[in-house]
Amino acid sequence: MSEPHPARPPEDKRTLLQKLVEFIHPGPDSAEELIETLAEAESNEVIGAESRVMLERVIRMADMSAGDVMVAAPRMDLVDIDAPYEEMLKLIINTAHSRFPVYQGERENIIGILMAKDLLKLQRSPDLNVRALLRPAVFVPESKGLNDLLREFRGNRNHLAVVIDEFGRVAGLVTIEDVLEQIVGEIEDEFDIPEDEGDIFALADHTYRVSGDTPVERVAEAFGVDLAGSDPEEEFDTIGGLIAHEMGHVPKRGEQLVLCGLQFVVLHTKGGAVRWFKVEPRPQDSASGTG
Repeated sequence: MSEPHPARPPEDKRTLLQKLVEFIHPGPDSAEELIETLAEAESNEVIGAESRVMLERVIRMADMSAGDVMVAAPRMDLVDIDAPYEEMLKLIINTAHSRFPVYQGERENIIGILMAKDLLKLQRSPDLNVRALLRPAVFVPESKGLNDLLREFRGNRNHLAVVIDEFGRVAGLVTIEDVLEQIVGEIEDEFDIPEDEGDIFALADHTYRVSGDTPVERVAEAFGVDLAGSDPEEEFDTIGGLIAHEMGHVPKRGEQLVLCGLQFVVLHTKGGAVRWFKVEPRPQDSASGTG
């Protein structure tokens, strides 16, 4: 008689890298040799360029951790549980994220995750408690491997995790998009609008979203100001180039600068350049500076 419950085959616990190495036989002895083999396969037209790039990224991702791709703590957009509803809503509109870590008292004290769509429920039911809308926060160490992190994201359906350093402090946050971008490259998002659709947009809070590659002259004309940097000898074609020069470094998300009566806040960067600023007119006597 056959057994009613045949034994399951043993689980294959080999890593993707091990499987790839065994597939290419005789196989390379290291990840670098495997990458060289993939390059040869592309040269011989065995695989396409996009396939080779993606496979190479998968191999390199095996050595990466959450700390390598996280958004550092100072650049995190957080919601204060005790903030007024209007302030929370303004943050969600300005940043356009779908999930926000929520803190109480100190920014280190993360008490949960708030979904933007859940906060909108308060418009219909103002008596609802924001705390009731919070979802549990997931915490991972900086050393968490990206392969393991992606597996956990898929398994528990979380798309965001708070990263903790070796001393138990909040080091940053990492999203499933951050991990997937290590495989497929930069993922286009809500800020990636074709140039022919415009470069200056009015927002609901009376501020403006301005593309980093907008000509300086166009920004100056749109806001009725004379845009000039601190060095009259320097000329810049784009507003992103001008602001980066005034800051003295490649701008990061969340940094801001007041210049010629306009406040520029970096909304989104890509490839070492600013893709979008939030711009708001300020009194002419406001001092310039970064934040």
